[in-house]
Amino acid sequence: MRVLVVEDDPGIADLLVRGLRRAGYTAGSVSSGHQALAAAPEPDVVLLDLGLPDLDGVDVCRRLRRRSDVAIIVVTARGEEGDRVAALDEGADDYLVKPFGLAELLARIRAVLRRVHPVDASGPEVLRHGPLEIDLRTRKVTVAQREVALTPKEFDILESLAVDPGRVVTRQEILERAWDAHWYGPTKVLDVHIAALRRKLDVPGLVETVYGRGFRLGTADADPAGPVRR
Repeated sequence: MRVLVVEDDPGIADLLVRGLRRAGYTAGSVSSGHQALAAAPEPDVVLLDLGLPDLDGVDVCRRLRRRSDVAIIVVTARGEEGDRVAALDEGADDYLVKPFGLAELLARIRAVLRRVHPVDASGPEVLRHGPLEIDLRTRKVTVAQREVALTPKEFDILESLAVDPGRVVTRQEILERAWDAHWYGPTKVLDVHIAALRRKLDVPGLVETVYGRGFRLGTADADPAGPVRR
């Protein structure tokens, strides 16, 4: 799957491209509307900012849609209803307002691809980090080629950390992803699942606690000749 990021802020573009590549996509970026329209080969997904230096993003969306059924997801700081309506009316498949988490963006991409390219979207999407491998389609997890049986909640927690290794994911973000979008219950339930996840993965330092903030996926390497080490 080829994803084109159309974003004139190089810092944001770089973060998105790196996150997409870690998630298994072929990703690149351009910084203007004309570059987006001239991109070749044509991508499967376009992440389109509206505030471009040469063309309005809505106009780029319109031109892309006239010639192609490429999946278009608007990613912009413009959250007004009028902007949303204009982009969706011109053919955008989804609309995401900055700031947003990478996990949500990847979920939006998967949802759009299921609607637009159901055959292409059926292929496996694998996250890899050190000895850890996560197949998002089959929900299979392996550590140094050892399959790990996780509960649905444990898998969702691990996925929320693995989509952007190293980034601190807050407790609330994990609870909203793994339990409910409006979770108001006790957060200690998360600690129980994190402890179980660590036991099953059996990789010291892989799931790190960042006190007062949340959790993140740390750095860990597998020693193919022996035990897993940090």
